[in-house]
Amino acid sequence: MEKIIILGVLTVFSMVVSGFYFIYKGTDKNRKFARAFMKLNLFVFAPVFVFGLISLVPQMASAAAAPTGGNGLGFLAAGLSTGLASLGAGVAVSNVGSAAIGAVSEDPNILGKSMIYLGLAEGIAIYGLIISIMILGRL
Repeated sequence: MEKIIILGVLTVFSMVVSGFYFIYKGTDKNRKFARAFMKLNLFVFAPVFVFGLISLVPQMASAAAAPTGGNGLGFLAAGLSTGLASLGAGVAVSNVGSAAIGAVSEDPNILGKSMIYLGLAEGIAIYGLIISIMILGRL
């Protein structure tokens, strides 16, 4: 198993190093070679990663202790409430932030109002976190 992990790490490391090398070279011949090298690297890394998952997941699943008392759905609900609220907050902050930058570039006096709207958009994630804390408190 250690050999698979070492092979995967070396594959990723060689991809990063070669990417930096080919970016700094910058010729068309090097770009074509870089693309071919990245494809080869990907075709090596993907099967190693999949094989590692197939061989590691059953061992981890058998070693993990299941939560007692039927609390699994509660943990799932807490995770989903935090995760989905964070995704929603990310979408809201991206939309409000881009609009706020555009509005502030036209009129700098709007900065305070735009920060209030940005804070309200970030509050969505906090609400999800509060709900998950409430769910975990009942378990």
